[in-house]
Amino acid sequence: MAKTESLQAGYLHSLARRLFTAAGTPPHIADTVAAILVNANLAGHDSHGVLRVPAYLQSIEKGGIDPAAEPEVIRETAGTLLIDGKNGFGHHAAHQAMQRAIEKAKQADLCAASFLRTGHIGRLGEYAEAAARAGCIGLVMCGGGGPGSRIVPYGGARGALGTNPIAIGAPTGSEAPFLIDMATSMIAEGKIQVARSRGADLPPGCIVDRNGSPSVRTADFYDGGFLLPFGGHKGYALSFFACLFSTLSGSFDRERGSLWGTSMLVLNISAFTPLAEYQESLRAFLDSIRATPPAPGFAEVLVPGDFEARSRAERLARGIELPVTITQQLRAWAARLDVWMSEDAVEPADMERYASRASADTTVNP
Repeated sequence: MAKTESLQAGYLHSLARRLFTAAGTPPHIADTVAAILVNANLAGHDSHGVLRVPAYLQSIEKGGIDPAAEPEVIRETAGTLLIDGKNGFGHHAAHQAMQRAIEKAKQADLCAASFLRTGHIGRLGEYAEAAARAGCIGLVMCGGGGPGSRIVPYGGARGALGTNPIAIGAPTGSEAPFLIDMATSMIAEGKIQVARSRGADLPPGCIVDRNGSPSVRTADFYDGGFLLPFGGHKGYALSFFACLFSTLSGSFDRERGSLWGTSMLVLNISAFTPLAEYQESLRAFLDSIRATPPAPGFAEVLVPGDFEARSRAERLARGIELPVTITQQLRAWAARLDVWMSEDAVEPADMERYASRASADTTVNP
């Protein structure tokens, strides 16, 4: 296993922002992307955290990401948004889209948003949580596939689908919203990146090598292997659910038989029932599930969102453990972009932001 290094959230936020800014990203976009990446680490999903920074910087360098692009609403109604991400940071486009969708849902009770020309948007739970904290139910999906994709369809021998993740958030009236955030593949591709950075094998049943033989080696995946759908035919079918909604933007390539897109749906709970009553009822329901006697081998029963809340509280207090293989890459990019990595370069506001969150999260005990 690779060695790790513990770093504070405020330090990582500052470093990521300064790296992106040095690569030509406007400060407000760099700050948004850095915050979303660090939030992923805090939530325990390192696959979508600062591990991604080197790849994003490389994409900027090669022209894959326009770091200064501002998303544009190209079509809208009272309850819909169609957004052109202009090949910029998907995190920035998705953050703005969710804020606009929440505003519209508060007025029209429901808002659906879809994207085109938007790349990776990071952890989908980020945006579902934002809807939940605004008193809404949020559904976020990325869907697509076609030749060259890396997830094997049920019964197939080669990749044809994306990981096609789905996230759902709902408010509980506490610091820990209800949150489902999952790929429709056995694991997200980013989890394979995490395992590779730690020198670890994958759980059995997640991937096959280029010849279709089961494997646990990350090298086999990156040497032409494929991910499997979770739950056999059921996960395979759910993957299409993400596709159907996420391609409302019309991102099709009919000649290749491929499609890709991202979508959001925000529902204003107060349009149906008083928010406080909904949250109280949901908490009572979740508590009844947690009270289920645990099966042999389990210490307790958790509900969706508990893992993220506990991870956030722990990592705010103790720091975020990153494999040295990742911190070495960050240092290499810092040297290349002439970014100072010393803690003296961290702005006090960055540390204070996460210190205040740590104080709030000490009350979280799902």
